[in-house]
Amino acid sequence: MIRISIIIPVFNEEKTIIKLLEKVNNVNLDGIDKEVIIIDDCSTDNTPLLLEKNKKFFNHLIKLKINSGKGAAVKQGLLQATGKYVLFQDADLEYDPQDYVKLVEPVLRFDADVVMGSRLSASQLTRVYYFWHKLGNRFITFAFNVFNNTTFTDIYSCYLLFRRCLINPNNLETSGWEQQAEILSKVVANGKSFYEVPINYYGRTYAEGKKIRAHNAISVLLTIILKKFFPKN
Repeated sequence: MIRISIIIPVFNEEKTIIKLLEKVNNVNLDGIDKEVIIIDDCSTDNTPLLLEKNKKFFNHLIKLKINSGKGAAVKQGLLQATGKYVLFQDADLEYDPQDYVKLVEPVLRFDADVVMGSRLSASQLTRVYYFWHKLGNRFITFAFNVFNNTTFTDIYSCYLLFRRCLINPNNLETSGWEQQAEILSKVVANGKSFYEVPINYYGRTYAEGKKIRAHNAISVLLTIILKKFFPKN
């Protein structure tokens, strides 16, 4: 059995968190043992209460003492993880855990180091979302591919699965939206076998709780450049 640590940062997701956890637990993956890690980033709604009442859905619950952002939550999850692989999962319902089946296939068949889920590569279903987000995503994906000699189509998909030994969470320097660019830069630099699979996407509007903004692409691009020319383990 291969253990995969599923890291789920949570902040004020009372409307979706339990349904999401039910979906995660209902996914059957042959040959895979799931370790579910929740990091509550000091939620102020009913999320903490819901988590306390539904401990059967996860292995670990980390409660941050102050609201520190998604990056800080991810780092705490990485420090707790014990799986051979790590998979990121947002607490909303923009991404469907049923796609785990596709994500783990390159691991089981080809011993992949990194598997990226792509919303832009033959996905069965993708919700139409903001033009400037898509343009920004294509731009930073193009930049990442140029600097790292890769051919990803969607580097800011939530679904990033990678071999845990490829990164030391204590060495992560970023804590904002740019952190995924730092993590992907490190695992690509340290790994050898990379795959991409199509995933479905049910994006939210800002009114529905979407948090990322188009201007976040600037810090992402800077991180891609810095990690390429000034890498640290």
